[in-house]
Amino acid sequence: MSTGWIWHEVFNWHNTGNGSGFFGPGGFIQPHVAFDSPDTKGRFAALVKVSEFDKKMVALDTSPATDDEILAVHTHGYLQRLEDMNETGGDAGENADFGPQGIAIAKLSAGAAIGAVRAVLRGEVDNAYALVRPAGHHAEADRGRGFCLFANTSIAARVALDEFELKRVAIVDWDVHHGNGTQSVFWNDPSVLTISLHQDRLYPADSGMRSESGGPGAEGTAINIPLPAGTGDGGYLDALDRVVVPALERFRPELIIIGSGFDASATDPLGRMVVTSAGFRSMSQRMIDAASEHCAGRIAFIHEGGYSAHYVPFCGMAVLEELTGLDSGVKDPYMAFFADYPQLQLEPWQKEAVDLASELVHHVPDHRQ
Repeated sequence: MSTGWIWHEVFNWHNTGNGSGFFGPGGFIQPHVAFDSPDTKGRFAALVKVSEFDKKMVALDTSPATDDEILAVHTHGYLQRLEDMNETGGDAGENADFGPQGIAIAKLSAGAAIGAVRAVLRGEVDNAYALVRPAGHHAEADRGRGFCLFANTSIAARVALDEFELKRVAIVDWDVHHGNGTQSVFWNDPSVLTISLHQDRLYPADSGMRSESGGPGAEGTAINIPLPAGTGDGGYLDALDRVVVPALERFRPELIIIGSGFDASATDPLGRMVVTSAGFRSMSQRMIDAASEHCAGRIAFIHEGGYSAHYVPFCGMAVLEELTGLDSGVKDPYMAFFADYPQLQLEPWQKEAVDLASELVHHVPDHRQ
């Protein structure tokens, strides 16, 4: 099995300012580092390199997304506003700061998502992982949000539909925050099934409810699985088994794109979930199996969030091992601490949340015939 791998060092040149967390400096906020710093992605890429696991994957070239590809998802006004700020940097919307040349980097990030999908659909690789920065799933048509400038997975899905004439694409997003941007892009489009597993009312606090299920003509093609804080491996796997996998079975996508966020991990500063590298491994295996069953194995993982510089690299390596079917030799040293956490088990209130979400499966358009 061949796995495509995309990483470009310039992704870590994306500058989100020095403030503290997601606040800019000023008043009593002492300058520090942003949550969306280069550390997590850079350390993941470094672990891949140092372990020499990159030699077991196919290095894919990346080029910037074109304006036409971006405009298939975003408005002309938004793109022009960002272009006007490229030399100086600025604010793309809500908590979406960028430094000089940040738009050029964001275009490359979107281009990497496109490149991963193209490589899979052309049969150049069996599957792919694009480690990109900035992330994309919060970006809306006319504004950036939550560290996201361009809607990477949405742009890539649009290319898959238009360039390769696919009829159906599924985007499964397990970032700890709701994939509001992805959902909004395809709200009225029955050709894309968007599924978001996220911490209930974390960010954006007013979206990601189970009642949001798709616009006119696309009813049932948006599935939200809001999970209570504290959900660990057991709760996430239950949600995949009883909601995500059955929904994919009904929808029968020709390509699966994973919004691969690791901020549901047990050590993330922006989430309150307890997923381990073993959990992300099992989640990935279920999606790889679903891709094998429904779309000839065609699956591409596009990196989203994840802000624990300590733990993201080990979660990422677990996913890459599942994609390649190979052992990297890297063992997660944190599992010795996490293995006996009671929070890893499925709790009754988590099962109840999954029970409610499972009712949405029956509304997914059925393409099994």
